[in-house]
Amino acid sequence: MGPRQWRKRRTRLDQKDFPETGYGPWRARIEEAALEIHARRPVDLTVATANPNVDFCAAAVLNAEHGVPFVMDYRDAWMLDVFDGGLLHEEGGRADRIERSLLAGASEVWFVNNPIREWHVKRHPEVAPRMHVVANGYDPDFAPTARTDASTGPLTFGYIGTASSKVPMKEFAEGWRRARSRGGDMTDARAQLWGYLGFYSTPAPALLKLVEEHDDDGLSYEGPVPKARVREVYDTFDVCLLILGAGLYVTSGKVFEYAASALPIVSVHDPRNAATDVLREYPLWFAVDDLDPDTIADALIRAAHAARTADEATRRACADFARRYARDLQMGPRVRALREMVASNGSQPETHTKEAQR
Repeated sequence: MGPRQWRKRRTRLDQKDFPETGYGPWRARIEEAALEIHARRPVDLTVATANPNVDFCAAAVLNAEHGVPFVMDYRDAWMLDVFDGGLLHEEGGRADRIERSLLAGASEVWFVNNPIREWHVKRHPEVAPRMHVVANGYDPDFAPTARTDASTGPLTFGYIGTASSKVPMKEFAEGWRRARSRGGDMTDARAQLWGYLGFYSTPAPALLKLVEEHDDDGLSYEGPVPKARVREVYDTFDVCLLILGAGLYVTSGKVFEYAASALPIVSVHDPRNAATDVLREYPLWFAVDDLDPDTIADALIRAAHAARTADEATRRACADFARRYARDLQMGPRVRALREMVASNGSQPETHTKEAQR
């Protein structure tokens, strides 16, 4: 069998039990594991986080067979393409039907930002009262230490995250080259990219080539960061680089860690991104109006100057701003509401059958 034929057959088999390539075969094992756990110690509530969206099956089977209430926690949307606002799956297709069935039975539905919630509210108005925003937030145990002093010596601009083809890395690299060529606070500055270039352990060739072409400009790829080293890496930064793909619905989980650093943040993304709403009041935020390299260069230069001159009071204001996004504070209101719901054994949305998930 040729590679193309094998992939088509593999995709078809993957989606036999659940319409999700690569993850569909997980369904049977996930459901079996959930039922075994419930048999050993009855579950009061399930919080299922996607993606992969097959994770929702654990919640669905417990709801269908034992009436266990559940929360659908969307870290990524299922039907919505957050980059272009279109649909990822066919209207009325299998994924759409399954999602509607799950939404009908969920006690709560969580989204990472309000634009994504509003998109779903328009699509499923009957579920709106149960839809809530729970931002990604940051984990205080791994968050960077807030910087309180001005930077000295050559500056390090840092990016931590996954850089996909959606990220305007080419525009950033050219803007970086122009900013660095102007000297001043940018003299001998370097820009480090940490994380993944693409979605796999092997860097995407096109992105890696782009970085290598700007090696003489002080741009480098440093590789993935183990979670235990995240704080250590942040401590080497003078400025954070928030480079994101375009899209009204795009936030990024790293924006909250960036804010916790109390460092200047340069936003290299479409101003309409949801990340703009997060950082609008951050004292050391340097945004761009467009992705023209000269616009990016100006923002980088202004951030470099702030890294040199921002006083302790300004940096503490940055840290104070970030505290609202600590993950425990983001989760707190929802956890309290769910505890009350479980304790009161109040009426729940109608349970659904496993057949509705097919």
